[in-house]
Amino acid sequence: MMATRHLARTATAFLFLLSVAVASAADVPKSGNAVFDKAVELVDKNFYSPAGLPAFHDAANALIASAAADGVPLATDAAVAALIASLKVSHSGRYTADQVDYYDLSNIFRFGLRDSHRRLFPPDGDVTYEGIGIASKKIGDGIFVTDVFDGAPAARAGVMAGDEILSADGQPFSEIGSFKGKAGGTVSLEVRRKAGETPVAIAVGVEKIKPLETYLKAITDSVRIVERDGRKIGIIHIWTYTSDAVTGLINTELATRLKDVDGIVVDLRSRWGGGPGDAAESFVGGSPDMEVIENDGKPQYVNTRFHNPVVAVIDGGTRSSMEIMAYGLQKNGIPLVGAPTAGNVLAARAFALPDDSILELPVADVIIDGSHLEAKPITPDIFVPFDIRYADGADPQLVAALTEMGRRLAAGVN
Repeated sequence: MMATRHLARTATAFLFLLSVAVASAADVPKSGNAVFDKAVELVDKNFYSPAGLPAFHDAANALIASAAADGVPLATDAAVAALIASLKVSHSGRYTADQVDYYDLSNIFRFGLRDSHRRLFPPDGDVTYEGIGIASKKIGDGIFVTDVFDGAPAARAGVMAGDEILSADGQPFSEIGSFKGKAGGTVSLEVRRKAGETPVAIAVGVEKIKPLETYLKAITDSVRIVERDGRKIGIIHIWTYTSDAVTGLINTELATRLKDVDGIVVDLRSRWGGGPGDAAESFVGGSPDMEVIENDGKPQYVNTRFHNPVVAVIDGGTRSSMEIMAYGLQKNGIPLVGAPTAGNVLAARAFALPDDSILELPVADVIIDGSHLEAKPITPDIFVPFDIRYADGADPQLVAALTEMGRRLAAGVN
């Protein structure tokens, strides 16, 4: 009898929840614009904070009403951008195929987009684009190189972070369009190294870029050793942590090329996060080193720990799980040099929209040591501002990190 009453109560509760869900679905704003409406639907179903949905619905309805009042169709790009901005959280954006970020995120969220990959990247679903291995950003009135990936064509050709890009093959620069159809050839970039200076032309080879492979190669190619007052200081730039392979790369470098250095500068000025919560353990953990050797005689470095001094570099590009790594390093006494991190710490997914653009959306909250890092940037121990425009090869944040490492080594600080 009690079981029957329990089942009855369960059924009643289920029907109530179902009716609420149906009512909620009926209340979801509709505009008639397929891309906008799908974005609204995806946010409504997947957004990590249900408490934020009423304000989101209000924003969507206001955009729809504004277009209706003007007697014009909803403008997809502007409307979706405003819709996403209304969420006021990180890990939210719409990306299109004329952006490098579109290909990076398609690769990062390859599992979530698996049903769309063959359509988005025919015939096999492999994410590639034609490019030179840079990221760029419009700052003020100019377009500037913000990142040059180690080992990529741009790095080999001498393109530097901070260069203002004026044109590509004499045409206005587009980070995808300027290189489309030119793999195997070269593009002439006209760049300005210093404000007001005469531009220079740089011939850069164009390649098929596979995002993950490019970032993994950039991490490996970033490794170098510099000498300061007779001490060897290793440098490694962790461009992203969006693959388990990054842990393997770090383990391998710590066990081989960086094995005998006196200290390491870890550059966390990254492009994307994605790493494990214990990523800092490679530099602060006390677990034993472990390698496995099979019958081919080649070691596989399963677990490697660095036991000498470490200094890390951070800035506004340090975001998501890379911020968690920075937090872990700082908590364990590792000094952070540079500028505050992004304060972007949520868990996200990507979804394909009807026009094959991609919606990135936070689907889970992240709490570290009982607190939120979202909207709470990590402050460096040594603040070094850096306006990348016209840097002309200078990197004051890295220089400051090397100086701090030299000071720590000279003082015997571990």
